[in-house]
Amino acid sequence: MKALKNIITLSALIALTLTVMAAEPEKQPAGKIHKVVFEVASDGAEPWLGALRNVENVQKALGATTTTIEVVAHGKGIGMLLAKNADANPELKATLEKLHATGVVFAVCENTLNKMQITKDQLVPLATTVDSGVSEVIRKQEAGYAYIKSGG
Repeated sequence: MKALKNIITLSALIALTLTVMAAEPEKQPAGKIHKVVFEVASDGAEPWLGALRNVENVQKALGATTTTIEVVAHGKGIGMLLAKNADANPELKATLEKLHATGVVFAVCENTLNKMQITKDQLVPLATTVDSGVSEVIRKQEAGYAYIKSGG
């Protein structure tokens, strides 16, 4: 009986140790560069700001200097990068500028621009364009980027 009690106690200690080890955040290897592409295709300030908070959270968790991030906006998501919307929403504008200053790339789908008859000069100055938003996401995934659908 005493042997059984010792085995149960030992098993519980091993399980507890494994649980604690699993709960610890994973240490980042020195020199590791994370690559993440965020896809935004939703309309409205709330989903846009939510997507930008996700970007900020990734930078906080993985390090802004050790993370390469591109936000690809297409469809209704391009509203996030229209100058008129940024000018009307100081929080959106400030967050875009802050993230861009850390190296985040904001790419807008040219297919969507053409379909919606929007010109590049209507975008915030920090935005760049890509031929196809969905194709850009595919290219990034093929290049090893983690994919996050964000903003709604």
